[in-house]
Amino acid sequence: MSKGKNASRRAERAQAFQVLYGLSFSTDATMRDVRRAFLFFPDNRELEPVEDEGLLPPPSGFAWELVQGVWTRAAELDQYLARFSRNWRVDRMGRVERTILRLAMYELLYRQDVPARVAISEALDLTRQFGEDNAAAFVNGILDAAAKAAENGTLLPGADAGKQ
Repeated sequence: MSKGKNASRRAERAQAFQVLYGLSFSTDATMRDVRRAFLFFPDNRELEPVEDEGLLPPPSGFAWELVQGVWTRAAELDQYLARFSRNWRVDRMGRVERTILRLAMYELLYRQDVPARVAISEALDLTRQFGEDNAAAFVNGILDAAAKAAENGTLLPGADAGKQ
């Protein structure tokens, strides 16, 4: 990968995290709400807010793929997180850490174009930027266990979490 692509994906990953984190405060958000939150994210400056959402272009790009994928598979991703977290219930994790973990777990499971080490490294960068001071070790522990399971073939989408 070129440096430009890495930098672009890093920014899009951060955007996806921020959109998903914002949505984590709404328990009844619909896919329409997710789409709207993504389209009106401050970094999407070229879009002008309009009353009729039908006039907006459909969301696209790496950030949207992450947002849509994580949002639609959140329950499944939480089952994987529960499998790899020790002595931590997913609903007791901080919102920042849970959102970052969901994002990275989605990449581990569904983005074959993202190596596991990259997904983990990017998650740790997001954790250092947005999370608590001691959260990086927690996030790393869960993702490292998931990556090891992926290496030995026991981390499979739908294997023990139900296919979506």
